[in-house]
Amino acid sequence: MRSKNLLDVLALGAAPSGRSLKAAVGEWIGKTISLTDGDFWSAWLAGSNWSGQTVNTRTALQVSAAWACVRLIAETLSTLPMGLYRTRPDGSKEPASSHHLYTLLRSQPNADMSAVDFWQAMLSSLLLWGNAYAEKRLSGGIITSIDFLNPERISCRRLKTGAREWKYDDPITGRVRVIAETAMWHIPAFTLDGQMGVSPIRMGANVFGGAIAADKASAHTFTGGMKSSGLVTTGASVLKPDQREDIRQHVKKVSDTGGVMVLEMGMGFQQLNMNPQDAELLATRGFNVEEVCRWFRVPPFMVGHSEKSTSWGTGIEQQMIGFITFVLRPWCVRIEQSIRRNLLSPVERLTHSAEWSLEGLLRGDSAARAAFYSQMVQNGVMTRDDARRLENLPLMGGNANVLTVQSNLLPIDALGVNAGGAAAQDALRNWLGINDEKDPKP
Repeated sequence: MRSKNLLDVLALGAAPSGRSLKAAVGEWIGKTISLTDGDFWSAWLAGSNWSGQTVNTRTALQVSAAWACVRLIAETLSTLPMGLYRTRPDGSKEPASSHHLYTLLRSQPNADMSAVDFWQAMLSSLLLWGNAYAEKRLSGGIITSIDFLNPERISCRRLKTGAREWKYDDPITGRVRVIAETAMWHIPAFTLDGQMGVSPIRMGANVFGGAIAADKASAHTFTGGMKSSGLVTTGASVLKPDQREDIRQHVKKVSDTGGVMVLEMGMGFQQLNMNPQDAELLATRGFNVEEVCRWFRVPPFMVGHSEKSTSWGTGIEQQMIGFITFVLRPWCVRIEQSIRRNLLSPVERLTHSAEWSLEGLLRGDSAARAAFYSQMVQNGVMTRDDARRLENLPLMGGNANVLTVQSNLLPIDALGVNAGGAAAQDALRNWLGINDEKDPKP
């Protein structure tokens, strides 16, 4: 790995956006900069912003709203089961548990990560960098492992043949290796060209930089005891410079260590109190929360910002439906289609598909679930075993795995059958107490 001297870097003509050259390179003077020095390059190539703050993925995550939004989406989806399904000839689907991708996607993609860790890292990459990468390990044409790749260490270029060449700065070996296009799994987030995703952190550098600046201003305010400097008034016409400095040092000493302030020549001291609310500092920080949430398309109330009521409905169920529809569902479809395109063969795409299981997020209370199961079972949509399976109860088999309807809870294929006049219709009459014999005359 070739290293660069700081002067070589300066010769490139790039300058860290929003920062003075002295502040940017002061800590790196006299050091040799390697291409793997992520801290330097992330600061040097940070997104342009008006606040003068360094904005990259690490500094953006120090904003509580950004951290909460990324965690909310990444942890919610990563803890839901990812399933691989096979489509039957009749159009219904069944779990493809015998497929080699089933365990990789659902339980353990590689030797070092569980499914939760893997999907959390992939979703975090999409949310922060706008792209997620994983390397497919193949044996005999079959994918045996899916290894997560750090998006900060990946570069891509288009060859003359039209193929894309991927290079990865491997942190384990310390070398840059080329990854074949057939072995790379790339998921772009929101994209403008259909090829590479756009980084929300870089595009929203002004918003994140403003939030960082507001946090720093708030911290300085509380560090100073929420008080600004005071005013010393005197009846003297003009003070000499050394007299002014003596007064400043005396006031500072009393302010830092305590005690009684002693002023001469009719001097007086007036403390200037600065209320953050009066300075609209708190209002600015509250607005920054809403601004950050817009970039991740997360309603502010879901990250603890409950200053304003939500327009997504008052019930938890309505709020969850809105969250799933407008926030989670687009990510689910993007990843599901990427799995179909990149991990399944052309033949397998005809009969297999991957899907996130979102039903768990809509799981209501006991009364709501009981009403739902009752309606589904009594109308012949689900069997009792289907309902028991959703509740993680053991299957009973037999008639418990038979579709029934509400009329007399008969097998659905027995409706309309009249064998010898004693089938479904006769059973219904008997259940209702209807007698076919004519009423006796009075």
